[in-house]
Amino acid sequence: MKHVLSVIDLGRDDLEMILDRSAVMKKRYQQGIHDPLYQGKTLGMYFEKPSLRTRVSLECAVNSLGGGSVNLESNGPGILWQRECVKDQARVMSRFVSMVSMRTFSQAVIEEFAREASVPVVNVLSDFAHPTQAMADFMTMRERFGDLRGKTLAYVGDGNNVARSLLSAAAYLGVRFIWSGPDGYRLTDDYVARVKAKVPDVQFVEESDPVKAVREADAVYTDVWASMGQEGEAAKREQEFARYQINEDLMAKAPRHAIVLHCLPAHRGSEITDGVMDGPQAAVYDQSENRMHIYRGLFTLWANEWSPDNE
Repeated sequence: MKHVLSVIDLGRDDLEMILDRSAVMKKRYQQGIHDPLYQGKTLGMYFEKPSLRTRVSLECAVNSLGGGSVNLESNGPGILWQRECVKDQARVMSRFVSMVSMRTFSQAVIEEFAREASVPVVNVLSDFAHPTQAMADFMTMRERFGDLRGKTLAYVGDGNNVARSLLSAAAYLGVRFIWSGPDGYRLTDDYVARVKAKVPDVQFVEESDPVKAVREADAVYTDVWASMGQEGEAAKREQEFARYQINEDLMAKAPRHAIVLHCLPAHRGSEITDGVMDGPQAAVYDQSENRMHIYRGLFTLWANEWSPDNE
């Protein structure tokens, strides 16, 4: 496992290995056990989009393992690549850092960088995928429910990068995935076909009625209706998604044990209400915390594979 660019390309074994290792590392962290596996090593971080959870969790993860970080950021798409092409940056950065994280507008940029890099690259958000978010989400579900095979995740909202990553992870982990949202915002047929080619017995359901979607859900998930770069569509999406809000009435139709998930930041009063965000079923802050533990687990796997003896 050299890179983590998307869940669909990761596969079941690597996904479960990351989740297992992250659970171990979280326990060690909570026990105050220090694992200085990255002493003297540096994480190179690329940010084309603003970030709270991603940046802080990455820096805390590498710092907790004894390493450091260097940050390169811009205020818009493509700016980081105007002065020097992706290929050259990947080759140069590989001489300085032990691994690279990338939060960009373009999946193609991450994939090109990874092809040219000689160190591990992790996608921490692109227009296509958000693999580490999905890992943190299923880590949170594992903590609540144990074995996830046969559980149901209802995703109510836009079929975006998060939804794609969740569907892929659900398929590999034996979780039934229900998508519910307006017709024009479905997961694309070609992506669903790609998942089915990888996991023929994937349990994927499309349900336009959000009440029916959550009726048997163990977890109910939502995301913002308009992501970064879609601000011009916000008013239109607000109208089209209005009936898909995660509110107290909708959660009353779900099983009492169901948890509520949101990758954050949340637009309170739009896709989710204050009552649900602050209510007893919400696990959104556990998700946020687990982002750091997913990175710690992933970094320790790379520390083993990319030791000085292997370089």
